[in-house]
Amino acid sequence: MKDIEPKPLFIERMQELLKEDFQNYMKILEKAPVKSIRCNTLKISPNSLKERLEKKGWRIKQPFKNYPEIMIIENEILPGELGRSLEHLLGYYYVQEIASMLPVIALKPEPSQAILDLCASPGSKTTQIASEMKNCGTLIANEINLGRIKILASNTERCGVTNCIITKKEGSSFCRRVGERGFEFDKILVDAPCSGEGTLRSTALNYKIWNLNLIKRFSGIQKYLLFSAVGILKSGGEIVYSTCTHAPEENEEVIDFVLNRFGDRLKIEKINLPVKSRPGITVWNGKKYNKEVAKCCRIYPQDNNTEGFFIAKLKKIK
Repeated sequence: MKDIEPKPLFIERMQELLKEDFQNYMKILEKAPVKSIRCNTLKISPNSLKERLEKKGWRIKQPFKNYPEIMIIENEILPGELGRSLEHLLGYYYVQEIASMLPVIALKPEPSQAILDLCASPGSKTTQIASEMKNCGTLIANEINLGRIKILASNTERCGVTNCIITKKEGSSFCRRVGERGFEFDKILVDAPCSGEGTLRSTALNYKIWNLNLIKRFSGIQKYLLFSAVGILKSGGEIVYSTCTHAPEENEEVIDFVLNRFGDRLKIEKINLPVKSRPGITVWNGKKYNKEVAKCCRIYPQDNNTEGFFIAKLKKIK
C-alpha cells in the first residue's frame, strides 16, 4: 500500500462503515499479514507437525485451543520457505490465511455428508472440508476456469484428498443441471468471487482495480450464485456464503436478496467463530436490509490481525 494510494470513494465508504475505528483499519493495512498455515489432518496430526516444524527452527503458535490445526509462524524464516519446505510438498500443511479458514469452521462439514464447494479453486477450503470429512462422504469441488482447475487438482492431490470429484461448470449452470437430476446437498459452501477489499494487506494491487462498477457487477453474480445454490440444498441443509470483501452490496445485500426470494423457507443461523466478528449491517446508502442480516459476521483486519472477511450461514427450512 505504501506506493499505492486508495481511491477517495473507497476511503469514504470505509469511513462510513467503520466510523471512529477507520484510522485503526488504515494502520493495520500498512502491516504485512502474519504467516499462517493449516495442518492437513488427513496426513499428520497438529502435534506431530508442530514438532517437525520446530525442529527446523520455526516458532509455532496455535492461537485457538479448539482448532489446533491453525498455526502461526512467529519468527522470520527464509523467503519462500513456506511454500518450498518438505512438509509443504508432502501435503502436511496448507498455506492459508486465518480468516480464509473461518467459512469452513462455520460450515462444520461431517464425514457422512454430501457437500458442495461451488467456487472451489485454488482448493484451500476444499482441502479443509475434506480434512473435516476425514475423506469420507461425497465432496464436489466445482470451478469454471480450466487453469484454476489444474491448481485445484494439484492441491487436492498433494493433500491426499480422495473423497472429492472436481467439476468444470459455471456455478449457477452447475446448480441448474444438478437440480434437474434431483440431487441435493447436505451442505454447500459459496465462497463467492468478489472485489477483494479484505485482502489489501497481501494484495495491494486491489487498490488499483477497485471501483464501484466492479462491486455492482460482482453483486449481481453473487446473488445469482447463492440463489441457485439454495435451490439444490436439502431441507434442513445449511449453506455458508462468504467473501473476502467489506462491500455491503456484495455481502448483506446478497443475503437480503435470497431471504426475500425464499421467504420463510430460509433462515439465517448464528455463527460461533474463534475470532472477533462484528454484526452485519442493516442499512446502507439508504437501503434497508432484512434485520436478520445482523446475524452475519464481519471480520475486519484490525480486530484480529487477519485479512477481512464476511460470512453468513443459512438453513433451509422446507
